[in-house]
Amino acid sequence: MAKKKHDTPLLDELESGPWPSFVTGLKRLADDEGKPYAGMMNDLLGQLEHSYETRTGYWKGGTVSVYGYGGGVIPRFSEVAEDYPESKEFHTLRVMPPAGMHYSTDLLRKMCDIWEEYGSGLIALHGQSGDIMFQGATSENVQKAFDALNAPEIGFDMGGAGPALRTSISCVGHARCEHSCYDEVRAHRGIINEFLGEMHRPALPYKFKFKFSGCGNDCANAIHRSDFAVIGTWRDDMKVDQDEVKAYVARNGRKQVIDEIITMCPTRALSLNDDDTLDVDNKSCVRCMHCINAMTKALSPGDERGISILMGGKRSLKIGDQMGTVIVPFMKLESDEDYEKLTELAETVIDFFAENALEHERVGETIDRIGLSNFIDAIGVEVDPNMVNHPRTSSYVKTDDWNEEAAKWFDRKAARAKSEAAE
Repeated sequence: MAKKKHDTPLLDELESGPWPSFVTGLKRLADDEGKPYAGMMNDLLGQLEHSYETRTGYWKGGTVSVYGYGGGVIPRFSEVAEDYPESKEFHTLRVMPPAGMHYSTDLLRKMCDIWEEYGSGLIALHGQSGDIMFQGATSENVQKAFDALNAPEIGFDMGGAGPALRTSISCVGHARCEHSCYDEVRAHRGIINEFLGEMHRPALPYKFKFKFSGCGNDCANAIHRSDFAVIGTWRDDMKVDQDEVKAYVARNGRKQVIDEIITMCPTRALSLNDDDTLDVDNKSCVRCMHCINAMTKALSPGDERGISILMGGKRSLKIGDQMGTVIVPFMKLESDEDYEKLTELAETVIDFFAENALEHERVGETIDRIGLSNFIDAIGVEVDPNMVNHPRTSSYVKTDDWNEEAAKWFDRKAARAKSEAAE
C-alpha cells in the first residue's frame, strides 16, 4: 500500500511561476510508484515543507565514506527523522566527470540506472567544481553505489570534498570550439592525475580548485570560480578576414557594427574604415572575445596561442568575492615540456598553500593577506607588468625605480624572443 503523500502548500507555490521548478522534479520522483526511492523522495518533500514552515534547516553532518577514500561523500542526517523516516539519511556522492564533459547517451543511461537502484534518482550535472552530484543515498547504499559507478565498464572515480583538491572542470574546448587556444582536456587530465591523492585524502587548509577554459569566453567560469584558472589566449595579432568583415557589414549595416561591436570594445581597439574594412590596435586588445563572438567568420584568435594563468578566484568567504589575479600572463602549452612546466607550477602553488594558508582560507585570501609580490616571489614567478590584481583607479602612483624594473623586463622579453627564434 502506497504511503500517503505529504501536503506541500508552500512548495506548491514554487511551481506557480513562469520558470521550471525543482519541486516538480522531486514530485515526479516521489510519484514513481514501485521504485525504491519513491518513499525517500516523499519524505524529503515533507521535511523540506517543514523547513519552509519553520524557517529552519534540519540536516546535520557526520562521517560517511567509501573504502580507500577520505573524501567525496557529503553526509546528511535528518534531525527530524522520527517524522520523516525514509529520508533520515540523504547522502551525496561527488563523482569526477570526464574532462570536457564528454558523455555518451549509453553512459548517461547507465549512470541513471545505477542511481535509481541505489539512490534517490536525483542527479545534478554539474556542481560548482564540475562534480556529478548523486544526491540522496542511505549509508548502506553509499558503498554499493560507488562500486557500481567505479566498475570497469563505467569507471567513474570519487570527486573531492572537504579541505582538499576539488574535482576539476574543463570546457568542451578544441573538440568542438573554433576559439580554443590549447588542449584543455590534456591539461585537465594531466593536472588531476598528478594530484589525485590531494583529492581523495583531504590534507589542505581548505579547498583548492583548478578550472580550464580554452579562451577568454571562459565557459568553465574559471576566473571567478577557481583558485587556479587556466585560460586560453594568444600573443600575436588577431586574425582578420577583411572580405568577411565587408560581408558582415553589408548584411548588418554600418550602424549596427559601430553600435554593437566597435563601441563595445572595452579598450577602443577597433575602428571601421570608410571602405568597410576593420583596423585592430592589437597592443590595446585585451582578448575579451566580444568582437570574435559577434563576427566569428571574420575574426579569430591569432596563431601564437597559449594560456594565461590566474589565481585566487572564489565566492564570498572571509573577504568577499574575488576574481582571479593574473600570475602568468602568457605560457606556451604545446610540447610535453610545456605541460610539465604547468604541472610543476601547480605543485609549487599547492605546496605553498598547504604550508602557509590559514585554516579555512582560500589561496586568494592568502594572496590578499601576504601581498601579491610576496606570493609570486614564493612560487618562483618573475614579476611582469601584465600581472593585474585590480585596474588602477588613481593617477597618483609612486613610480620610484619603475624605469629600472621595466628595463629588466624588456631585457628578459628580448632574451626569451631570441631563444624562441633560435629553436
